[in-house]
Amino acid sequence: MKGDQVMRVWAGVCFFTFMWLLSRALPAEAGEPMDLIRQSTDRVIEILKDPSLKEDSELRDQRIWEVVSVRFDFEEMARRALAVHWRDRTPQEQKEFVDLFGKLLQRSYSGKLAQYTDEKVEYLGEEIEGPRAEVRTKLVSKAMEIPIDYRMLKKSSDWRIYDVVIEGVSLVNNYRNQFNRIVVSSGYKELIQRMRTKWEDLIRESERKKST
Repeated sequence: MKGDQVMRVWAGVCFFTFMWLLSRALPAEAGEPMDLIRQSTDRVIEILKDPSLKEDSELRDQRIWEVVSVRFDFEEMARRALAVHWRDRTPQEQKEFVDLFGKLLQRSYSGKLAQYTDEKVEYLGEEIEGPRAEVRTKLVSKAMEIPIDYRMLKKSSDWRIYDVVIEGVSLVNNYRNQFNRIVVSSGYKELIQRMRTKWEDLIRESERKKST
């Protein structure tokens, strides 16, 4: 996959994840991970159809995020993304990193639902091995077909996503490469500062949109 294609794919990663949740297409023999996705899907659709939320996109997105977020293991994602630098952090630093990481992902989802048109998700199958599962899907629109796989871990009897793979490119690996470059070249404090700055910029942008 070419560099510009990779950038386009990652620019829409959260949007594609929403499409996965919005799709009702399931294989004939769905396992427990897909059953959990179906439950989330039903709830998301209820929220989208709620007439009281039509004019309040922020509240709508917040409620959808509450549903979607329980399917993600942000601590596991953050730990894998920070990789070797995770164990060098204090418990407080780890907690702060997970919090920032999760909030940035949440903001990345904001407004993506408005882009939903006629995309459909085809389920290609799932593999379950002990506490690990991978759900293979394909996003289909008139313009393109994009394979999207969801890697899940079972913890405390619950399946949660710890990675999303689009066209063979891992979300966690992508973040890991970015974070590692910053930590190695400028230090961990610089990484956290950049994440805080990004979060503050997103908040300001959100407030600006409210005032217009």
